[in-house]
Amino acid sequence: MESAISSPLSTSSHLLPSPSRSSLGSRSQSFPSLQNLRHPSFKSRCFLGVPFRSRQTQPIRCQSSNQQPAKDDGFVIEDVPHLTDFLSNLPSYPNPLKQSQAYAVVKQTFVSTDDVVAQKVVVQKDDPRGVHFRRAGPREKVYFKSDEVRACIVTCGGLCPGINTVIREIVCGLNYMYGVEDILGIEGGYRGFYSKNTLRLTPKVVNDIHKRGGTFLRTSRGGHDTNKIVDNIQDRGINQVYIIGGDGTQKGAALIYKEVEKRGLQVAVAGIPKTIDNDIAVIDKSFGFDTAVEEAQRAINAAHVEVESVENGVGIVKLMGRYSGFIALYATLASRDVDCCLVPESPFYLEGRGGLFEFVEERLKENGHVVIVLAEGAGQEYVAQEMQVVDGKDASGNKLLLDVGLWLTEKIKDHFTKVQKMAINMKYIDPTYMIRAIPSNASDNIYCTLLAQSAVHGAMAGFSGFTVGPVNSRHAYIPISRVTETQNTVNLTDRMWARLLASTNQPSFLEGNALHERVDKEDVDVINHNMRATSI
Repeated sequence: MESAISSPLSTSSHLLPSPSRSSLGSRSQSFPSLQNLRHPSFKSRCFLGVPFRSRQTQPIRCQSSNQQPAKDDGFVIEDVPHLTDFLSNLPSYPNPLKQSQAYAVVKQTFVSTDDVVAQKVVVQKDDPRGVHFRRAGPREKVYFKSDEVRACIVTCGGLCPGINTVIREIVCGLNYMYGVEDILGIEGGYRGFYSKNTLRLTPKVVNDIHKRGGTFLRTSRGGHDTNKIVDNIQDRGINQVYIIGGDGTQKGAALIYKEVEKRGLQVAVAGIPKTIDNDIAVIDKSFGFDTAVEEAQRAINAAHVEVESVENGVGIVKLMGRYSGFIALYATLASRDVDCCLVPESPFYLEGRGGLFEFVEERLKENGHVVIVLAEGAGQEYVAQEMQVVDGKDASGNKLLLDVGLWLTEKIKDHFTKVQKMAINMKYIDPTYMIRAIPSNASDNIYCTLLAQSAVHGAMAGFSGFTVGPVNSRHAYIPISRVTETQNTVNLTDRMWARLLASTNQPSFLEGNALHERVDKEDVDVINHNMRATSI
């Protein structure tokens, strides 16, 4: 169970009344006395005596009651929109959880308005406090009456273990915790808003869907037409929208929120980030990732059994990872049967000294077999060059990948049979769709429950245009732009990659100078990104 994050007001905040978000007026205020203090409720909140900077607003500084200017300690909060930002007279209501038997046992039922989650926890003594996000969880006040809520849920993009669990827990969370009974399922992705029928969702309807893979609501790529979607939301009287999907889907959710704000609609838009590749920025990991790594072990184990049972066995296992090789990385570390892991972030070459062919030959002579784990995005430039293929994209805007697994299989076969005159037994396994189509495991089921309930709490509390996820193991509300502005990739200068190289004893496929040049470029890219982020 999460523990509350202490703030400078934690000892007395429960004694202080909290006004509506619209009562603040200006972005910066001084508080002459403790008795007159109100919890600020603007886009970026301010703590007593604790200044901070916000990416959405100009720097805000607070003064303590003795009028002494507070020290600027670099506290920054990246806040999420609230319905009262454009509906200033929106009434609030007591949270129904006050009457909940389940939450009666909780010592602190509601999250404090001052609770935040730090993005960075490893700091040095004189470092600025850095970026923080609003902590997820139930609020004392809500901005929807339960019997007036009409919620909808939509799933978009590719499949991932755990989607059905998220759907189930959104429905059950709305119904059991807040008494919401009017919940719709939008079938077939974004285009389902204007071209498909909806499905009435109740706890009974979704009772056992978490035991199945895929998505109960079906999915599709593309089909995003902001005006049509918001028209449909408005026509149907929907006032809470829960959107489950990856990078492109979340960008679409941001557009929906902007249109809702433009029209002045009381509609909360909540995103639940989904990607099996674990490449979503800011959050600790994406749901379904643990399940994918666990299932990948079966394929790796099968390849290992096959190749050690024959002479000169070469096993290649292709795993998911379009731009990020996290599944391949973690599956390799977990397996201990892998000799070489190839990911999109680390280029490799086949021929010559230190190349893949030389490494495979050495392992065959040493062990009599070799297992290679290959992320689907690795080596794409080599395959495209040989096939003279022009880059294409799918309906979601993702780059269409060529089958690097079959390409590498043929390359290794040709080299050892024609050049080395050496007979090998090749075994190629591609479990891609098997992995992403299975139900989530116990760990992901629990994680999906927390994601769904956090999204429900946020929408009921009037937050909108946000996505939810764990930041340093504490769930937080994050601006959608922060999880879509960049993608997480395997850092070749990180200890985790060093652990993999130490585990497999594989070459880096980069000479010393080339490695340093690549590292320097990555550092420059990181610095440039941070400069852009600070200037927003």
